[in-house]
Amino acid sequence: MPSAKELIERLGREFPNLRRSLDVYYGDPARDAAMDRVYARFIRPGALAFDIGSHVGDRIGSFRRLGARVVALEPQPDCALVIREIYAGDADVTLEEAACGATPGRLSLRVNTANPTVTTASSEFVAAAEGAPGWQGQVWDRDIEVPSTTLDNLIATHGLPDFVKIDVEGFEDAVLAGLSPPLPALSFEFTTIGRDVAYRCLDRLSALGPYRFDIALGESQELTFGEGHDVDATRMAAHLRSLAHEANSGDVYATLPR
Repeated sequence: MPSAKELIERLGREFPNLRRSLDVYYGDPARDAAMDRVYARFIRPGALAFDIGSHVGDRIGSFRRLGARVVALEPQPDCALVIREIYAGDADVTLEEAACGATPGRLSLRVNTANPTVTTASSEFVAAAEGAPGWQGQVWDRDIEVPSTTLDNLIATHGLPDFVKIDVEGFEDAVLAGLSPPLPALSFEFTTIGRDVAYRCLDRLSALGPYRFDIALGESQELTFGEGHDVDATRMAAHLRSLAHEANSGDVYATLPR
């Protein structure tokens, strides 16, 4: 049986368009440890976690190391194949090859063949990236139709999750539009080319409950405010507005007070 490193190397050869993602997201123990420390705030052994927009599944790995059962959604066929290979035989990982949005059905996915990590269902996101500093050369060169579900449907099937990670390249507000019950904790990605998406996410969560927020820039896995110092939606929106364009992206974390 191949080692984990050998498996990742083989997948990188078989899926050259995903090689960079596999190299970045696997095989860095320090990064894994930092990621686990962040998610350990929200996930305990036996918890249920949803990974919406799994890409190559590194967050699945973190959730499993923390003892959670994982329901993962990934609509890109190559990414889904990679996830199935990496987590083959793990009965606590359920993969649904679908997107997530405001309503169930089907949607069009704008694929960036050369950089699949920024594939998106949002035409607004593609338009915002055009000509933006740091986004030069990004091309969404293929459209595919994929099945789409909602968080409400996932909850009806799998149960209420303890934590949901949402990373869907400018479609995060649509994902939250398909959520009815408040969740204990979740995260959503933001980008500085799509701050309005993040503001809509904050508004939606505020309508669901008295959430408190923190933020980690890029892949730093370092929370800005820190435990016990999280902020309300108004202050988080102001913080997002204050970020330089070069901050680029990160994750906003939302928790309901206990």
